Amino acid sequence: MTTVLTRSPFTQTWLRDPWSPQSAVDQGPVPAADVYREGEDLVARLDLPGVDPATDITVEVEGRKLVVRGERKDQRSEESEGRRISEVRFGSFRRTVTLPKTVDGDAVSASYDAGVLTVTVPGVFAGTTPQRIEVKTAA
Repeated sequence: MTTVLTRSPFTQTWLRDPWSPQSAVDQGPVPAADVYREGEDLVARLDLPGVDPATDITVEVEGRKLVVRGERKDQRSEESEGRRISEVRFGSFRRTVTLPKTVDGDAVSASYDAGVLTVTVPGVFAGTTPQRIEVKTAA
């Protein structure tokens, strides 16, 4: 007999960030991401261990959005004996990063190494510089 312990939707509802939209709970596993600016480029690194990048990951540019979607498949045998505690999440995922401006999808590059997907959007920050806004105080 195999017992699999997982989080229930009830637990997820109570443990979620109260400011996040409800749909974030319902969309399934979301890979951890590190998104940062490197010069004029945007770099997104997503932790996706256990996926086949050729068949399980899709990277797309939709207007001003970089969308990474895919599926992490459960390849474990269900015939194991005893109890099992599983904290690994399987299923479909989707991660979206809003870009500062529309980009040409042909310029975007993606590579996968050691379970990490790295997507580079070149030149998306070209010509943009932060503008400091003066904060006024009451007298």
